[in-house]
Amino acid sequence: MTHINPLRLLECMLLNGIENEAIAMTEQKPNVLSGLVSLIILAGVVWYFFGGGLDKQVASDMQEIHWQVVNDSIRQYEIAARNGSAMDACVQAGMVVASLLQAKAEEPYIKWKKVEETQCKRAGL
Repeated sequence: MTHINPLRLLECMLLNGIENEAIAMTEQKPNVLSGLVSLIILAGVVWYFFGGGLDKQVASDMQEIHWQVVNDSIRQYEIAARNGSAMDACVQAGMVVASLLQAKAEEPYIKWKKVEETQCKRAGL
């Protein structure tokens, strides 16, 4: 039968216990850190969707779309003014006016309203 030194056994148990505690602490730190990172990300997502971030992005995208529509309608007017009848130019100028109104662009709206008037007079309206 093998003789076990009780002091050596106690020393091994203490060292093993300290190592296990150290391992447990290092395993918990990433959990705490990952929890903190998750909380920060969650807070950012909540703010984006409920704190106005999404609304601002949508408003910005809508304004960009309005200006794309305005630019398209101006190009269509230019084609109609060069190649179409006076009535075509009148109608397309009206489309530019409508797209500027939708974009809430007052100064260009006033300018294009005059262009529409001129083109519609040429068309006999």
